[in-house]
Amino acid sequence: MRIILGIDLGTSSAKAMLLEAERGIIASASAEYTVEIPAAGYAQQSPDIWWNAVIQTLGKLGNKEPWAMRYIAAVGLSGQMHGLVAVDDTGAAVRPAIIWLDQRSKEQAEQIAAQVSESEMGEIFHNRVFTGYAFPSLLWVRDYEPDNYDRIASIMLPKDYIRMKLTGMIGTDASDASSSCLADEKRREWAWDIIDRFHLRREIFPEIHEAWEIAGQVTDDCAKETGLPAGIPVVYGSGDQPAQGIGNGQIREGDVICNIGTGGQISTYSETDRYDPKLRLQTFCHAINRGYTIFGATLCAGMSLKWMKNQVLCMNGYEQMNRMASEIEPGCTGLIYLPYLCGERTPLMDPNVSGMFWGMKLCHDRRHLTRAVMEGVVYSLKDSLRILAENGVPASRVIASGGGANSPVWLQMQADIFELPVVTSVVREQAGLGACLIAGVGTGIFRSVEEACLRFTGFEHCVYEPDEKNRDRYRASYAQYRGISEAISSKTI
Repeated sequence: MRIILGIDLGTSSAKAMLLEAERGIIASASAEYTVEIPAAGYAQQSPDIWWNAVIQTLGKLGNKEPWAMRYIAAVGLSGQMHGLVAVDDTGAAVRPAIIWLDQRSKEQAEQIAAQVSESEMGEIFHNRVFTGYAFPSLLWVRDYEPDNYDRIASIMLPKDYIRMKLTGMIGTDASDASSSCLADEKRREWAWDIIDRFHLRREIFPEIHEAWEIAGQVTDDCAKETGLPAGIPVVYGSGDQPAQGIGNGQIREGDVICNIGTGGQISTYSETDRYDPKLRLQTFCHAINRGYTIFGATLCAGMSLKWMKNQVLCMNGYEQMNRMASEIEPGCTGLIYLPYLCGERTPLMDPNVSGMFWGMKLCHDRRHLTRAVMEGVVYSLKDSLRILAENGVPASRVIASGGGANSPVWLQMQADIFELPVVTSVVREQAGLGACLIAGVGTGIFRSVEEACLRFTGFEHCVYEPDEKNRDRYRASYAQYRGISEAISSKTI
């Protein structure tokens, strides 16, 4: 019996999954945590909080299926991308991790833009450097916390910290390294010329490996802390975007995934190295076949609805919000929401733009506000779908993923606004499943990711088809959304 443990380190929780190689998923567990916001525009998390959450999830799995823990043959990892984790020579975190939502490094992002031309960014990074990426965050630490910068022995991405705690080994994989905007994506190696240009210390950058390569084994100390058997091989793992794609069965070109989690993404897989020449999309190294993932992102997707629930409406759950949204006609009687609460990525790439409601009237109530938030998130994601199409990436259907896939109302909105059929995966924790499948390939349990996906991924029978009667209404609302977005931002979209 061969069981694979997949650990997914998200922005709001750590999740763990047990996958039996012959039968499928046995059990899963999670532990939540929060984002620390010590000042306006800041977003950080303690790596020790992540590790404690992982220990909690493993404890829950051990209580659910104690027999299964003895048969774990491999460990895989996925995690939130872009963020900066810095450790000293003992492996202890120098400071809280600066995560992808952070905006403190606007000044540093501007410095990078002044010293690295847009064409050079495209050729090397395939992306425009944005606040929350490890590159400007590292410059911020050097500029404003020089003592902490001097203590850094190595930088890494969030899931790499968990792997270090499991194995004692420091390193990263190509997908996460590329998401830092400090890697040369064609070479799948650090962009040493850029690192030298900004006088960053070369020795703090760890080796880059492929996601399926074995990084080390569970150590005796980790075994005592977690209950895992010592000696289990642990692969490098990947960023959550590629892992989530694999967990959705997205292993060939053509399928498009719409993920609505804390943030939101429209993503596709590419066998070849290509990127949007206007740098409105993100292209990062994929976890399989030395390919690439191309996607557009909105920063406040599910977080927008959470903000509405917790800070505006002060409600306890999402079920009532779904009911309220379903009571309002598509288009919200002209009310439009722009989900730019933390700035925006695709297509604006603007950390300074702000969220807003437009078109509010006396007839609008909390039901309209709720539906407008949900529609506004999908409008923002449609921007990414539109730009993918401009870059020659067609879409015949959309695979819905993340927490947004749990809402039938939101799923129908996606079908109507995207004007494409929408399907959902049988497995809800796709990033965790992707982490398992990558580990299975790396340890020889599966011959290929393609084989593993055929066995363990699939879609629900229900297909959300576009409702023709809503098409013209949503086209008009989306056109208004784009007009407002262009008016409030200085960026070309």
